Amino acid sequence: MSNTQVALVTGANKGIGLQIAKDLAARGFIVLVGSRRLGAGQDAASSIGSNAHALQLDVTDHASIAAAAARIRNDFGRLDVLVNNAGIAHAGDPNASFEEKLLAGRPSTASISETRAIFETNVFGVIAVIQAMLPLLRQAPVGRVVNVSSTVGSLTLQSDPESPVRAIQSVAYVPSKTALNAVTVAFANELQGTYVKVNAVCPGFIATDLNNFRGTGSVAEGAREAVRLALLGADGPTGTFSNDDGVVPW
Repeated sequence: MSNTQVALVTGANKGIGLQIAKDLAARGFIVLVGSRRLGAGQDAASSIGSNAHALQLDVTDHASIAAAAARIRNDFGRLDVLVNNAGIAHAGDPNASFEEKLLAGRPSTASISETRAIFETNVFGVIAVIQAMLPLLRQAPVGRVVNVSSTVGSLTLQSDPESPVRAIQSVAYVPSKTALNAVTVAFANELQGTYVKVNAVCPGFIATDLNNFRGTGSVAEGAREAVRLALLGADGPTGTFSNDDGVVPW
């Protein structure tokens, strides 16, 4: 086993994922840039530096996940940090406006096929990747899993009439993040007492193509809390949901 820690970031060829990968590389990690398209991952890895490597990884494709896990074991021999950043808010026309994307998730009219597609990436894909990488994470001296969620998935905030997150009325993206939070707790509970800690993070309303760059924060700001959780010490928490301001209510 190499003495250098290894981190895998899914959906790391752009946006917040790329910034998380850059930040972890700057802290001495070998960073694996997970990307559905290998070419995009290679370009991103080149922008990070020699300690970054592209990894073809489609979180909705079990063969791709298995191949990625095998490559990590064979080529690097360890995995210390997994950041599940890959996610989608919309599965329809990629050129749709932000307003059209919001309308597509409206509970009374949302497409069932689109809702399934969003859950496939945001929930089932995360479960599948954690399961595939867990044998390596269990072998690491300190294993960390960070799931990139959103405050819009908070049931507490969604049921608060005064909360601004209620403006996003979605039966697809919003519930997918609620489910992701439940997945985070489930894995944290099972792994309680091991070296593996599992936490969820909201990066904030960051300007990325997820929201047609309507966000108000920078990717540097969006990556900050995820990186903090990736670097938790042995006395750090597990099974939590947080953002830059602290704990987010479930």
